[in-house]
Amino acid sequence: MGFISFIKDAGAKVFGIGKTSEEEKAEAIDKLTNTINQLSLEVRSLAINLNDDTASVSGIAKDQETKEKVVLVIGNSAGIAKVEDNLEIEEVFEEEEECEPVPPSRFHTVERGDTLSKIAKEVYGNAMKYPVIFEANKPMLTDPDKIYPGQVLRIPNLD
Repeated sequence: MGFISFIKDAGAKVFGIGKTSEEEKAEAIDKLTNTINQLSLEVRSLAINLNDDTASVSGIAKDQETKEKVVLVIGNSAGIAKVEDNLEIEEVFEEEEECEPVPPSRFHTVERGDTLSKIAKEVYGNAMKYPVIFEANKPMLTDPDKIYPGQVLRIPNLD
């Protein structure tokens, strides 16, 4: 997927802004890893590295949705401006039947005045489709009214 840009100082406070010591990096990586695990996002061999305001993530995600959510958990953390996505998707095949891959979602950076309804209206042409966006961003979102400027959201395809 490559690099995905975020607003460096808009996210959750996972680690101190401007701190560069190796101990602080290790602590931030532990917090990010624990958050991903607490959200029950299934990734085997998860590895996160931090270099200034850029994070790189690798491992094998259960599916496309999990992959995108892991990138968002990391990128929506204060101090992260870019995420280099090196996650792979686990290929699961049932007997003689190939699973159809899910197309990647698009991402939307929340701006001042945005609501999930407004975003749904812009993207899908129907404000009442906001639950699709809310569900696509669970468990990171716990309330459809609690989004903030700079936050990056998954916008799944309806096809």
